[in-house]
Amino acid sequence: MTTDAAEVKACCATAYSSAAARFLLGDRFHPGGAALTSRLVRALRVDAGSNVVDVASGPGTSAIELATETGCGVVGVDLAQASVAAATGAAIAAGLDDRVRFVVGDAEALPLADASMDGALCECALCTFPDKPRAVAELARVLRPGARLALSDITARQDRLPAQLGGLGAWIACIADARPLADIAALIGDAGFAVETVERHDDALAVMVERVLARLEAARMLGGTIEGLGGRLDEAIAIAISASEAVARGDLGYGVLIARRL
Repeated sequence: MTTDAAEVKACCATAYSSAAARFLLGDRFHPGGAALTSRLVRALRVDAGSNVVDVASGPGTSAIELATETGCGVVGVDLAQASVAAATGAAIAAGLDDRVRFVVGDAEALPLADASMDGALCECALCTFPDKPRAVAELARVLRPGARLALSDITARQDRLPAQLGGLGAWIACIADARPLADIAALIGDAGFAVETVERHDDALAVMVERVLARLEAARMLGGTIEGLGGRLDEAIAIAISASEAVARGDLGYGVLIARRL
């Protein structure tokens, strides 16, 4: 993958703050929906006295769920100003703007003080970060000792994926730079975490991919376009079909890791 890191970040930020992302993914930009987010929330072991960062917070749905379920304070960090604005509006609508706030920031340079957070949530986003070791090091930096990281991400056996799943479009689709679950665990361990739990949730990814594919094909059948996708509808369908086949082969999956900051 030779795409410039700045281009990857800009394209991902634009894509995930677009109407196309809302149409294809709804208000949950990750497999497993609210149930899997709740699983991660419980694993954080935080309460009303805690402050948690949600990295790549997108539309703010998970941050709001986190605050609602635990009573904690949440700082959502996202690279897209449009996503931060939308998430802020959602927090206000939920009556949680006193405890949930959103800021523009890069996962590889979090705008938070050292050891200032009691937990970190990161869903289906590490796969899109160009410098993964730096992003994980930033998570370690902002967490106090003993705090937990609850992370979920696309997993992939890159040596078995077709070339079609290696371009910029596939990067934005969370595939082109996804790693095996064991490699993600090792990356987290190298950053100063003790990995406590590793789980596979490949079925959740299969459900999401099929839902996205169905919506893309419906848009093509109706002869329309998807706002924010431009003229790349056929490319998106081809990526989705290839991804569905890779999930069926076991070459793409979805994993959860819970780790404690040492």
